[in-house]
Amino acid sequence: MIQSIRQAYNQAFSPEQYRAFLDQIHHDYPGQLDFRVAETPVFVPIALKNRILEACESIIDILTREDFKELSEAAIPPGQRVPNENDHTSFLAIDFAICRDETGELMPQLIELQGFPSLFGFQSYVSENFRKFYPLPDGFSHLFDVDSDETYRQHLRRLIVGLEQPEQTILLEIFPEKQKTRIDFAITQEMLGIEAVCLTKIQKEGRKLFYEKDGQRYHIKRIYNRLIFDELETIPDLITDFRLTDDVDVEWIGHPNWFFRISKHTLPLLDSPYVPASYYLNTLETYPDDLENYVLKPLFSFAGSGVKLSVTREDLDGIVDKENYLLQRKVHYEPVIQSPDGLVKCEIRMLYIWHEKDPRPTLLTNLARLSRGEMIGVRFNKDFDWVGGTICFFEE
Repeated sequence: MIQSIRQAYNQAFSPEQYRAFLDQIHHDYPGQLDFRVAETPVFVPIALKNRILEACESIIDILTREDFKELSEAAIPPGQRVPNENDHTSFLAIDFAICRDETGELMPQLIELQGFPSLFGFQSYVSENFRKFYPLPDGFSHLFDVDSDETYRQHLRRLIVGLEQPEQTILLEIFPEKQKTRIDFAITQEMLGIEAVCLTKIQKEGRKLFYEKDGQRYHIKRIYNRLIFDELETIPDLITDFRLTDDVDVEWIGHPNWFFRISKHTLPLLDSPYVPASYYLNTLETYPDDLENYVLKPLFSFAGSGVKLSVTREDLDGIVDKENYLLQRKVHYEPVIQSPDGLVKCEIRMLYIWHEKDPRPTLLTNLARLSRGEMIGVRFNKDFDWVGGTICFFEE
C-alpha cells in the first residue's frame, strides 16, 4: 500500500528467507503452527490508519452507550446465557476489508466485530520474527496505545491474570491440543504462565472449579475464555463435569455472553460510512431491489460458516427463522498488496483489551489476513502463496 516500501521489501524477499522465517517458528514451537503465515507483513499508510482509527472510535461509541446491553439482549441464544456477566467485554476485535472509495482512496469497510479475544500472544511473537528476518522500515509500528512489547505484555498480564497466581488462571478451550490456534496458547503460556485446559478436564465441586497439572490440583479463580459455544454444539455427546452455563465462583476474562452481544448482531445498530448497510432479515418489509449486492449471514455462526454470497428472493422467502439472519451489503475488497505475481486482498483486525474500570477499551495491536480467494479464510485460499495470517506495521 506504500509503493516504495513494498517495492523494497519484494526485491529483498526470497523463498529461502521465507523458509528460514518459518523454520524459526517451528523451532521455537515444534508442532504448534497449524495455519498459513503469509510471506509479508502489511505496511499501512498514515491516511488509511487514520480512517481505520476513526471507524473504530465510531463503533466504540455505540458499544459504550448506556443502553447497549438492552439493545443486545436478543443476541444471546436461548440456553446459552452464562451467569455473572460483567459490565463490558474484556476483548474487542474489529475486522475491516480494505477497499477504495469513490475517489480512489483506500477506505476500511467493517466486516465483523467480536467481543472475544484473538491471537494476542502470536501477534506479538510474529511481529518480532518479521523484524528479525526482514528489512522493515523505521517509523512503523504494530503497536498502538502502548510504547513497547513489554508494556503490551504487562497489559495482558494485568487483564488476564490480575492479582491471582498464574496457576489459578486457565486458558479454557475444548481439546486445545487440536485447535488450529494452539501456537497462540503455547505463546500465551510462555508469556503469562497460564495453562491451556480442556473443558473435559475441569472438576467441579459446588461452585468451585479445579484442574490438575503435574500431579497437583489447583483451584481455578480466573478463566481466560477461548471456548466458543458453536464448537461445543458440534460435539453433542460430550460429557463434562462443568458446563459454561453453570453458576460458578470464577471471574471470566472474556465473559462468554459478550461473544454474542458484540457480533454480527451489532451491525444493524451501526451507522457510519465505514459500515456497510446491515439489516436483521425479520425487520425487512421489502427486500432491496439489488439483492445481487447483498450477502446473507446467519447471526449465530463462526468462521464464515453458513454465509451465502449469491442471494435470491426465493432464498430469503424460504427461511423460516428470519430473526436469526442478517442481510448485509457486499463489500468489495480492493487487491492492494503487491506480490511477485499479482495483487492480493487484505483484511485488518484491530485488537483491543478493556480493563474493568476503564471507560473505553485500549487498542494494543492488530492482525491481518491476505487472500486471493473469494472470501478471506483458509478454505478459500488453498494452494495459493502470499496469503494467510500476518501483521500490519502502521505508519507513525
